[in-house]
Amino acid sequence: MASLLSLSANSPTTLRNSLTFHYTPFKGSIKNLKPNPPPQFSLKLQRNKTLLTVFNQAATSANVVSAPVTNVRFRLNNLAPQPGSRKRGKRKGRGISAGQGNSCGFGMRGQKSRSGPGVRKGFEGGQMPLYRRIPKLRGIAGGMHAGLPKYVPVNLKHIAEAGFQDGEEVSLETLKKKGLINPSGRERRLPLKILGDGELSVKLNFKARAFSASAKEKLEAAGCTLTMLPGRKKWVKPSVAKNLARAEEYFAKKKAAAAAAASEPTSA
Repeated sequence: MASLLSLSANSPTTLRNSLTFHYTPFKGSIKNLKPNPPPQFSLKLQRNKTLLTVFNQAATSANVVSAPVTNVRFRLNNLAPQPGSRKRGKRKGRGISAGQGNSCGFGMRGQKSRSGPGVRKGFEGGQMPLYRRIPKLRGIAGGMHAGLPKYVPVNLKHIAEAGFQDGEEVSLETLKKKGLINPSGRERRLPLKILGDGELSVKLNFKARAFSASAKEKLEAAGCTLTMLPGRKKWVKPSVAKNLARAEEYFAKKKAAAAAAASEPTSA
């Protein structure tokens, strides 16, 4: 055996290893794509006049397929995430060896360090929270109904196009029959308001809750009769209603006295 391993200085030693590594854009698990087992190196000692040759049978068999692995279809057995895309979650509350320290980032004591649901969102320990300290917005931005429409508007030009005749009445009912308005939902309870866009040359009888300044001027110039319908009175306390009645009576007497003083002839 010693004579077999004794080699002269001039004896050639050849190592044939034909393993080749090719670059491939495939990011999955290459181990699952190789049908052959991993290469196993084997040494063969051949006595050929002090000649030692090292063979790699697995490398020679792998040298047959030297083309890189490309255009490989994804299968269930070779699917794998991109390198670095998956990260193990923190195992909190599993001791110091978990990597987050003794208290796992929850601090020493307190309600937030205990187990359980903790505190609700916006809770500040009993003091007035922020969402109740800040001032509230008014109108639609604050959830009020100040920005909602209060009337069903109709312009004079639409009334002129509807084909009303002289002496006819213009109200919510007649406008619905003509098809000018079709209120639905909340608008069915809204009153009518006449706007002054357009011109009207027919004498009509208008019954509405409100008239714009321009509409009132044009209708009076055309000889139309205007009837202001009363609105729904807002409920007030009996004491407030009593005070309002007294105020109306006082101003009515004052207005009558002023009219009487103006009608009396001035003494010379």
